[in-house]
Amino acid sequence: MKDISRVFKNDRTCGTKSGILLLLRGHGSARDGPEKRLYVVQMAAFNEQRIDVTQGNIWTGIWRLSWPMLVIMIFSFLVGFTDVYVAGFLGPDVQAAVGFATQIFFLVVIIANAIAIGTLALISRAIGAGDGERAVAVAKQSLILSFLIAVAITAVCLLFYRSIIAVAGFPEPIRIIAETFIRIFAFALGAHYILIVSNAVFRASGEVNKPLVTMIIICIVNIVLDFCLVFGIGPFPRLGYAGIAFSTAIATISGTSVNLLFLAKSPRWRAVYGRPFALSLETVKTILGIGWPAAFLQIAWNLTSIALYNILGRLHESSIVALASLTNGLRIEAIIYLPAFALNMAASVVTGQNLGAEDPDRAERMCWKIALAGVGISGAMALVIFVRAEQCAAVLTADPAVIAETARYLRYNMIAEPFLALSTVMGGGLQGAGDTRGTMWVIVVSMWLVRLPLASFLAIVMGWGAPGVWTAMLVSMICQSIMMAWWFRLGRWKKLKLH
Repeated sequence: MKDISRVFKNDRTCGTKSGILLLLRGHGSARDGPEKRLYVVQMAAFNEQRIDVTQGNIWTGIWRLSWPMLVIMIFSFLVGFTDVYVAGFLGPDVQAAVGFATQIFFLVVIIANAIAIGTLALISRAIGAGDGERAVAVAKQSLILSFLIAVAITAVCLLFYRSIIAVAGFPEPIRIIAETFIRIFAFALGAHYILIVSNAVFRASGEVNKPLVTMIIICIVNIVLDFCLVFGIGPFPRLGYAGIAFSTAIATISGTSVNLLFLAKSPRWRAVYGRPFALSLETVKTILGIGWPAAFLQIAWNLTSIALYNILGRLHESSIVALASLTNGLRIEAIIYLPAFALNMAASVVTGQNLGAEDPDRAERMCWKIALAGVGISGAMALVIFVRAEQCAAVLTADPAVIAETARYLRYNMIAEPFLALSTVMGGGLQGAGDTRGTMWVIVVSMWLVRLPLASFLAIVMGWGAPGVWTAMLVSMICQSIMMAWWFRLGRWKKLKLH
C-alpha cells in the first residue's frame, strides 16, 4: 500500500484512465496485486470528475475553478441583499438591526470558517499528493468537530442572547429586533456549521458544482420565504421582521441537508459516514493548528465591524441613518466582493493542490494571475457604482437621508475595491498554503491599529460623523492590500509543512 501511495504522489497520470491502466499493468505483482488493484480502483473513484489545477493551462484551471464559485457568491449575495431589501419595507430601524445582527451571526460562525480553512488546506494538499484516504479522514474529523462545537455555541446563544446584544452595543430602539434574530439564528447554527465545512470539503477536491447546487437551493428558499413569511403571502403566516430570520434559518437547514446527501451518494466521500465516529486528537490538532489564526483573524474582522456599528451608534440623532447606510452600503458593495471572493476560493485550492504536488512556483504564478484578474474586474465594477451611487442606494431604501449617506459610503469605498481584491486573492493563496498566521497579522494590524483608531478619531473626536468612518475604511484597506501582497511575495508559505 505504501508503494502505491508513493506512485500516486509522484505520477501525475494517476488521475486519468491511462494512469490507472499504467498502474494496473506496471506495478502489480503475483503476491500483492489484488490489494494494489483495489487501492487503484478506490483512487480512480476518488479522482473522478474533480478539477485538477496542478497541470495544464493556467488560465483554464483558474476559469474552471472560479466560475462556479462566482455563481455561488452571486446567489449568496442575493440572500443577504433580499434580507435587507425586505427589511427596507419595514423601516430603517429594521434594516439597521438586520445589519448589526448579521455581524453578530458572522462572529458566531467564525469557528466553522476556521475549521473550513484548515480542512481545505489539508484536503487540497492530500488530493494534490494523491492521498485520497487522508482526504476522507480529514473530512470526517472536520464534520464531527464542527457539529460538536455548534451544539455548544447554540446553547450559549439561547441562554445569553440578551447579554450578547448588550455587550455588542446595539442602540436601544433596535435591541428587541436584534434579540429575535439571534434566538432564531441559534437554532440553525448546527446546520450552518456543517454547511460551511462540507462546502470546504467539496471545494478542496475541485467539486465546485456541488456547493453551487446547494447555494442555488438556499437562495431560492430564502428569497421565497423572505416575502412569504414577512408579509404573510398565501398560506404562510405574517411574521413581520421575524420572518427574515426564519427564512434564513430554514434555507440554511435545507442546504445542509442537500450537502449531506451529496456526501452519502458520493463514492469519494461516503466513507465519512462509516464507523468509528470518535475524534482523532492528532487530526483535530492539525486542523485547529491551521484554523486558529484564521479564527482569530475573523474575530478581529467581525469585532471591527461591530465596533464600527458601535461608533456610528454614538452619533446621537444621526446614528440610525448612519447604521442603515452602513448596512445598505455593505450589501451593495457585496456585488464587488463577489468576483474577489470567488477568486479567493480559487486561489486557496490552487495553492493547496500545487503545494501537494510539490510545485510551489506554479502556485505562485497562478495566484498572481488570479490577483490581476480580481483587480481588473473589481476596478471596472467599482467605477460603475461610483458613478451611479445614488441610484444604487435608492434600490434598498426610499428614505432621502439614508440614500444620501449610503451614496457617500459607496463613493469612499469604491476607491478601495481594487485594493480589497488584491488583498483578498493574496490572502486566499496564503490560507490555501496553511499560512493563516501571516494573513492574521496583516488584517489585525490594518483593522485594529489603523481602521478603528482612525474611525473613532475622525468620527467622534474630529466631529466628522459617518464620513470619518468611511475615510478610515478606505485608508485601512489600502494599508492591508500593501502588507498582504508584500507577505505573499516573501514566499515563506512555499516552505510551510502541514502535519
